Amino acid sequence: MRKERLIVPALAVIAVLWMAAQLLSSVLFERSLRQALDDLAARGEWRVTRTENQQGWLSSHGRLILSPLLGRPWRLELDYTARHGILSTDVEGTVLPRLDTALQQALGEVSAPSVPRWEGRYHTLSGRSDLRLALAPFTIQQSGRELSVRGGRLHLEGVYGDWRVRAMMDQLTLTDDPAELRVGPAMLESRYTYTEDAYHFTQHDFLHIDSLALSYPTFDILAAPLDLNSRMMLDEDELRIKGELRVGEVMVPSETPDTPLLQNGSMVMELSRINADAVRDTIRQLRQEAAWGDARLPMAEGTLTRLEPELRQLLSDSPRLDVFTVTVDSPLLGIRLDADGALFFDNRRLDELQVMELGEPEEQARWRERIDGDFTWHDAPTVAALWLGLPLGTRELQFDVVRGQWRVNGRPMPSLWP
Repeated sequence: MRKERLIVPALAVIAVLWMAAQLLSSVLFERSLRQALDDLAARGEWRVTRTENQQGWLSSHGRLILSPLLGRPWRLELDYTARHGILSTDVEGTVLPRLDTALQQALGEVSAPSVPRWEGRYHTLSGRSDLRLALAPFTIQQSGRELSVRGGRLHLEGVYGDWRVRAMMDQLTLTDDPAELRVGPAMLESRYTYTEDAYHFTQHDFLHIDSLALSYPTFDILAAPLDLNSRMMLDEDELRIKGELRVGEVMVPSETPDTPLLQNGSMVMELSRINADAVRDTIRQLRQEAAWGDARLPMAEGTLTRLEPELRQLLSDSPRLDVFTVTVDSPLLGIRLDADGALFFDNRRLDELQVMELGEPEEQARWRERIDGDFTWHDAPTVAALWLGLPLGTRELQFDVVRGQWRVNGRPMPSLWP
């Protein structure tokens, strides 16, 4: 009898614990989702909106809308359903891309035959999320143009402060009669680490493209493979962006099917000294401007005018562009390029610069006058000296930039094109 009397309380305790665990799983999932969306918005690149949110003990539903912060030419509508468990939450939903406002009016409605679906899992105890999306082959036709994608896959995983993305695309073909562009297969690997509100962050990206082909009726261009490696870091003092591009071969099959136009190309560059506080101020101002917009005009009128002080402040530490190396061989032309150098921006009297008038030739000249630097072409071929009007025995070309004006080996740069 005593054991029988203990069954009901034990079942009640188990039921209470189960309900508490379910509730905790739901709360932690909601907190993690809200935190992830806030962190995404803190980057200053995306507008994130939740139009629906129904949180429950056993399941939750919602809809998210992601669009570029600067304007809203397109948006992604993500619907999700989360089934909460004690140790994890299973999530699934759909992704629907849409064009908006002026772009849709100009191009017309673009739609795919099926809506891509995604699925994932949130681990309650560790806070780790794991999301996957499989894109079936599809074709979009619009105004005489055709976009065909053979298929793709995306894998997103991570925890607060550390996210990894791996995306693969089989092949993308864009046809605009008579031209055709084929890209892929391609693979992207990315890692993004950050502190709260993205005050500091580091992003590593690696993009590999097996081949890129551009076809016209009169000629073809084929580049394969292409690798792009980049690193962006925002710390206490500056924003730095370093990138490396490698190209295997560039062929023109219609003209020289057996001899590459370019091969073994490599370029390593770094942009630094972008004022960190100005970057953060600009992002905050952009987010505020986006909050003032509506569906038809997401950015308030006069945004760039109000942002002009912050944009000028980005240049206050005299930005520097280092070109660590540029190397490429041209078997077709019999030329090898091996160069390096750097450019600097003069940060004095920044109030004299007008960002809003950069479209005017006079203002462009004022900006060019603030650029100084130098580049060296090592072991230059004789034909390069001939092009530049230098003695044929010249083996090193020193390019200097003084107040935006180019000089080569101490002489004014000759005009290479009529």
